[in-house]
Amino acid sequence: MFEIPEQSPWGSVQACDALCPGVFMVSTASHGGTMVAKDMQTALSPAARRYGFRHHGYLCFEEDADENIVLRELLDKKLWQIPDRIKDKAGFEESINATLRQYCPDYWRARRAGQEKADIRMTQYER
Repeated sequence: MFEIPEQSPWGSVQACDALCPGVFMVSTASHGGTMVAKDMQTALSPAARRYGFRHHGYLCFEEDADENIVLRELLDKKLWQIPDRIKDKAGFEESINATLRQYCPDYWRARRAGQEKADIRMTQYER
C-alpha cells in the first residue's frame, strides 16, 4: 500500500523503519528523520503538521527534535508502540516529552490544550 521512500530530504535512504503504515523513520549517511506519506498526514494534529516540511509528497520531520512530535502523536493515537528492545518505556516516553517541551513548546502547549478539552468533553459525556 505504501512504498518505502528511497530518497529523503536528507539524502538517499540507507535504513528505514515503518512505524505504522505510511510513516517511516529513515536514516541516511549524514542525517535522517521521519517521513509521513500524504494519505497518513491527517492522522497528525494541525499543530503537529505545522512542524513538518514537504518533500516529494511526504511531510518530513527532522530527527533531532521534530520527529518526536510524530512519535508522540502516534503513541497518543495508539498507532505505534515503543519497541520491546527499549526496556525503560516510561523513561523513553518522558524523553520524548522533555524534548518536545524544550524544542517544540508551541506544539506541547497545543497538545496539552487539546488533552484538556478532551477531558472536559469526556466528563460532560459521563454525566
